[in-house]
Amino acid sequence: MTALRLHKALYPIWKNDPGWKGVFTTVNNNTIGNMFILGATGMFLAGGILAMLIRAQLASPRSAFMGPEVYNQIFTMHGTIMMFLFAIPFFEALTVFLLPGMLGTRDLAFPRLSSYGFWCYMIGSTIMIVSLLAGVAPDGGWFMYPPLSSSAYSAGINTDIWLLGISFIEISAIGAAVEVVVTVLRYRAVGMSLDRLPIFAWYMLVVAVMILTAFPPMILGSLILELERAFDMPFFQAENGGDSLLWQHLFWLFGHPEVYIIFLPAAGVISMILPVMARTTLLGYGWVVAAAISLAVLSFGLWVHHMFTTGIPHMGLAFFSAVSTLVAVPTGVQIFAWIGTLWKGRPELHLPMLWILGFFVTFVMGGLTGVMVAMVPFDWQAHDTYFVVAHLHYVLIGGYVFPMIAGIYYWLPVLTGRKRFFRMGETAFWLVMVGFHGTFLLLHWAGLLGMRRRIDAVEEGSGWEFINLLASISGFVLAIGFGLVILDVAVNAFVAVRGRRNPWNAGTLEWATPIPGPAYNFASIPVVTSRYPLQDNPDLPVQIARGDGFLGEPFRKRRETLAVSVSHGEPEFITVMPRNTVVPFAMAVVTSIMFMAPVFKWYWLMFVSALGVTALALLWAWSGGSRRDEGLLDAGRGVSLPTHAEVSCPPGWWGSLFLLLANSVLFGSLLFGYAFLWTVAPNWPPLRILQADILEPVAAASGAVLASAGIRLADHAIRREGTSWVGLLVSLTGLAMLGAASITVFGGTTYNAHAYDATLWVIAGYVIFHAALAGLMTLFLLFRIRAGYVSARRCGDARVVRLWTDYATLAALLGLGAAWLPGWLS
Repeated sequence: MTALRLHKALYPIWKNDPGWKGVFTTVNNNTIGNMFILGATGMFLAGGILAMLIRAQLASPRSAFMGPEVYNQIFTMHGTIMMFLFAIPFFEALTVFLLPGMLGTRDLAFPRLSSYGFWCYMIGSTIMIVSLLAGVAPDGGWFMYPPLSSSAYSAGINTDIWLLGISFIEISAIGAAVEVVVTVLRYRAVGMSLDRLPIFAWYMLVVAVMILTAFPPMILGSLILELERAFDMPFFQAENGGDSLLWQHLFWLFGHPEVYIIFLPAAGVISMILPVMARTTLLGYGWVVAAAISLAVLSFGLWVHHMFTTGIPHMGLAFFSAVSTLVAVPTGVQIFAWIGTLWKGRPELHLPMLWILGFFVTFVMGGLTGVMVAMVPFDWQAHDTYFVVAHLHYVLIGGYVFPMIAGIYYWLPVLTGRKRFFRMGETAFWLVMVGFHGTFLLLHWAGLLGMRRRIDAVEEGSGWEFINLLASISGFVLAIGFGLVILDVAVNAFVAVRGRRNPWNAGTLEWATPIPGPAYNFASIPVVTSRYPLQDNPDLPVQIARGDGFLGEPFRKRRETLAVSVSHGEPEFITVMPRNTVVPFAMAVVTSIMFMAPVFKWYWLMFVSALGVTALALLWAWSGGSRRDEGLLDAGRGVSLPTHAEVSCPPGWWGSLFLLLANSVLFGSLLFGYAFLWTVAPNWPPLRILQADILEPVAAASGAVLASAGIRLADHAIRREGTSWVGLLVSLTGLAMLGAASITVFGGTTYNAHAYDATLWVIAGYVIFHAALAGLMTLFLLFRIRAGYVSARRCGDARVVRLWTDYATLAALLGLGAAWLPGWLS
């Protein structure tokens, strides 16, 4: 088949719906990635405008045009936008767009999840911006420390908007992480083993796992703080057995890994661009991968260095200080690998390379100040001064924004199909470099002179006035530079002439498709034999376009891509991808209502919208699968494979596995909070500890056995084409017993009497929710069986339900055991 005929056959299958309808129904990674990038760039502009308002306010003691209330909202929203609405969403957007092309596949693993995550992000970001314009934006700092953020000191809805709005937006991050992990592990070009992955894919795999394990503690903290504000459940009230330091632990369990969640994608971009600019290959590929993994692991042992001044025992101070300095080792490995790559190659000073050199200078300086604040005596002096503010910006702007701008210029041909013609980028670079260092190098000085962070005005005679004036002038130079970058990219994207396919002569697969890429990305799934397939086989793009790879003939007239084995990249099954649908957008809208209704105390609307989310989720799940066995299908190149509906571990099983990883971390954080309060909070244990009769533990243990055994019995019956309803009813009975046992916790405690009671209510509620969820999934499976979607070959649905049921039973045993154990020991 010729390339043109194949394109004409694939385009009608993969194209978006026409007109405005296509914006809301598309599930294509290219379209969603483009919209995501535009949305995140808009948030960067909003955050930058707020930064300029802050610098104008602090330029001199006489420039106070904002009162403290407005300033606190602007200060809080600047940090919130840059950390939550720009930094993480921007690299997620770039990943959504680029990853399928790098891996040689047609789309991400769960296209509808990409659409749902994008709309959650856009709706949530809009809510946050509207709150600022309405004067009810959060005003307690982007880390929202209690007791300042408690109802006693922040009585309005400002804090509620932050707590519920950010929790809602994080759905996007969790969804993107699940998407990335499953895509990297299962959806790749044939022959792309793990040691042949593009280095950016390795980085994003590590980052995605970090998101799944770092975000749940903050989500938990936000939800229990909202419960305290709404229902007076005293998790952070010292007089009722709580402790405000619990919030800091939960927040920084997320907050410090987040710094590396932001840095590692930028490091991945550098590792992709630098070898191309140096006309060589990356030095120390294996060492760079090991360093990224090591940095990810170590990042979870640093959170307490944000709390050195809170009275941590000296042994803890020493441990966390040592780990904080240890992260310099894997960071140094990556930097020396990049320097070695430049050394062995022939570097060319194109614009992306210019931004990477700016990164080297700035990030190394930020790393050195990071080692300084890791030292406990110095941190005691510099904590909560502008020295820490300056360090943070050196690491985040120099270590993240600069490489991301390099990435945008590098992949601009892939994004737009055009080559750069207008040359504002070089001028913008020098304005940014001068403006950035002129701003934040001076703020290091102000911090050393004792200038406190979060102040809304510079005091007359403080000695900081001239420093802040120069920093503010430099800040506006920096803003002009970033504005020129955005203008340069926009003009080149819409006005510049068309360019050739691979202007950089790169070796990775994202340059093998036409630019900009078609909706299906690859006309056929390629076969690769190295990390740089385009260098080994320059004719590969032509071979892909004419259908010489896998799935090169779309005679089944549906969206299909190939799944491969995790380690070696051998073809395993054909995945049938979903078509365009409005369900993800509708579900995002209803989910936003469910999260934001409690802000106005409209709890009835929250429950109604929760029912709506459930109905849409069932519709989402029901639309997949097949009512007939298809057997082995022609996948091209003489290979026959089953579809994803006829394998034991379908994509939904893999997605559930990693979603449950995040879920288990959230539950583990809840148990950590329970143990932390028991250990350090005053008035623990309270006078009345929950006493369980023998009936409740027996019911819980029996329910766990019945639930797990029943779903296994049903799974076995489905595989043998036997009667599965008996096992499903047994499983439902067991889940009902787990729920009933959990409800007894409510009867033995009072939710707002003590932090102990409140924590048990949350644990019991968590168990009941997951027992109900597993029960709903079991009923759903029963209806799927009756409708003909499940057979001995099509047994993947049962495996997914079994996974969730096992998790519900394990959570019940751990949660109820933690609730009842103190009573037994007493």
